[in-house]
Amino acid sequence: MRYRFLILLLLPCLLQAQSPYLNRVLTDTRPIILEHARWALQQTPQTITTYRCERSAGGKHDFYSEGDYWWPDPVSTDSPYIQRDGQSNPANFVAHRQVMIRFSRVMGALAAGYVATKDKTYLQRALVHARAWFINSTTRMNPNLLYAQAIKGRATGRGIGIIDTIHFLEVVQALRIMEKAGMIPPADLAALKGWFADYLQWMTTHPYGKDEMNAKNNHGTCWVMQVAAFAQFTGNQEWTDFCINRYKTVLLPSQMAEDGSFPQELRRTKPYGYSLFNLDAMSTICQLLSDKDHDLWRYTVEQQRNMGKGLTFMYPYVKDKSTWPNDKDVMYWSEWPVAHPFLLFGADAFNNEEYYRLWLLLNHDPEVEEVLRNLPVRNPVIYL
Repeated sequence: MRYRFLILLLLPCLLQAQSPYLNRVLTDTRPIILEHARWALQQTPQTITTYRCERSAGGKHDFYSEGDYWWPDPVSTDSPYIQRDGQSNPANFVAHRQVMIRFSRVMGALAAGYVATKDKTYLQRALVHARAWFINSTTRMNPNLLYAQAIKGRATGRGIGIIDTIHFLEVVQALRIMEKAGMIPPADLAALKGWFADYLQWMTTHPYGKDEMNAKNNHGTCWVMQVAAFAQFTGNQEWTDFCINRYKTVLLPSQMAEDGSFPQELRRTKPYGYSLFNLDAMSTICQLLSDKDHDLWRYTVEQQRNMGKGLTFMYPYVKDKSTWPNDKDVMYWSEWPVAHPFLLFGADAFNNEEYYRLWLLLNHDPEVEEVLRNLPVRNPVIYL
């Protein structure tokens, strides 16, 4: 009787931990969840050590990428590269980013497969990939981004390169599910948390990390999103609290306009895609960090600006893109929108059926590289 009373006492808390939308999502999207999970089960680990670029100033275990919008100078191909904002140079080295995105897709799909079926085979396979990336001495990645977003003739790496590891978000969420399910041996768990603790330390102390933290657009948002996720996995309450405060005092008040738009994104050459991207990132921050003490979804600053207003602003243009009142994106205009996580997370936070129905109707299996690059949350069910 005493234990029954205790269970009844704790039941509201246990129920509160699970989203009311979880079972609906698992029912409505089960076929694609299982399709992706079956694909992921067949994948063998690949890490950045599989590929090497001679232009990298780093070593075999150092992540390397090149700035997307930088091109050879037509006046002199030997000169430093010049910028064409919004126009990706197809000749740049992106193999490390591609293999990281593949890793993220595999881990997210395996974790979602487990959530849908409770079959631990998915998590056993995920552990093989995690070991390859973070533990195995011959294939692991170094826990820093010293050589990301390099520019020929200008920089061997830049702070804005930190945005490349947004694709570790799905990885970390999968690891949290694996840990909760008891599927990571203690030595491996210590090594995995040690890797992310080292990367978190680098992100929060290196000049590149500080530059990215202070960025006034989606880069600053994505820094907070990553630090929040990595801090939660490693149990770092100090940086978790910092991210909550950063959202309240910096991101929301400095980035959102009175109408719910993001002016720093609207001024870019791809205003539609960047607006979607930043709203996804802010929504993910709210999803990760909101609890009974901090409801970031409803936190409001001057002019009644909050995430509800941000969702209200963007929703009509996702439902009918032809009504978008700003310039079209210079590239990839036709590829957006897809099944954006802000729609599902917003539906969950505000019990909004329209957001949920629209999310169900959109593309849940994008394959265009630019879309995958800017969609770090592809399996939102593992966040519910």
